[in-house]
Amino acid sequence: MAQHFLLSKKARTLSLAKVMRLSEEESFDLFRAIRWPENEGEPICPRCGGVDSYKYNARKIFKCKACHSQYSVTTGTIFASRKLAFRDILAAIAIFMNGAKGVSALQLSRDLDVQYKTAFVLAHKLREALGAEVHGEVINGEVEVDGAYFGGYVKPANNKANRRDRRLSENQSGKRRVVVAMREREGTTVPHVFDAEADAVEMIAQRVERGSTIYADEASHWDILHARYRTYRINHSECYSTEEANTNLIESFFSRLRRAEIGTHHHISGKYLNAYANEMAWREDNRRVSNGEQFVMATAAALAHPVSRQWKGYWQRSA
Repeated sequence: MAQHFLLSKKARTLSLAKVMRLSEEESFDLFRAIRWPENEGEPICPRCGGVDSYKYNARKIFKCKACHSQYSVTTGTIFASRKLAFRDILAAIAIFMNGAKGVSALQLSRDLDVQYKTAFVLAHKLREALGAEVHGEVINGEVEVDGAYFGGYVKPANNKANRRDRRLSENQSGKRRVVVAMREREGTTVPHVFDAEADAVEMIAQRVERGSTIYADEASHWDILHARYRTYRINHSECYSTEEANTNLIESFFSRLRRAEIGTHHHISGKYLNAYANEMAWREDNRRVSNGEQFVMATAAALAHPVSRQWKGYWQRSA
């Protein structure tokens, strides 16, 4: 029997112990190497692009010789205005990456010995950076399309006589939302959140190149896709797959997201559902990549991402 990738030695190229053994200076140098690989870790001014600078060792900042602006290795990135030490940020990323189905903010706060608010915002900044990698990307080829509903749990009545059919809209909380994902076979997963699955048709037309092959279920709102794509359908009430069609890869993504909701986070608020969907899409697309490579990829994505307008100063405006 073949060994699962996550159980193999190839999947383990980084441990939290290795990160925690780094000194603050070594962590700083690693940040530099990941942010400025094109200049071998030497600083590049984020304002004018100058490569000549002075270094202030006491404060770990640089001063550009061309425009005279001061900057640090996190200036203009999603880690701008950081208060955590470089090693703690690297440890947070390592912990975050080692969770195959995500890591809760509570666990992250305990592992780092920081406030829950700090861990919550840091985790969401990482999700934003990972999700930005596929922002606006148009996929093609063989693409699977499907949707799955999350949230909006309604507790059933205790007595059988008082129970109502929770599948009916009048008996729901109004908080239930659907994640519709487009997954390119051997490629990228692109999720979006909607109030209803039928609302995703226009988005699919924008994000899937015309002429691609679509695999979907028998839901009537997908009928319109036949006009734009070569489309194969499968009736899931009869079988999971046929020789012509299946959506097994997209179901794998939904399984990961569902396990993250049930087993790790226990509840995902509707306004954050898109962030968690983007995280799980990234994890699914990179499921055969070692944790060490994922660590470098996630750090690079965060350092390439601009200052977060959603999460910078989040707790100063949201109690």
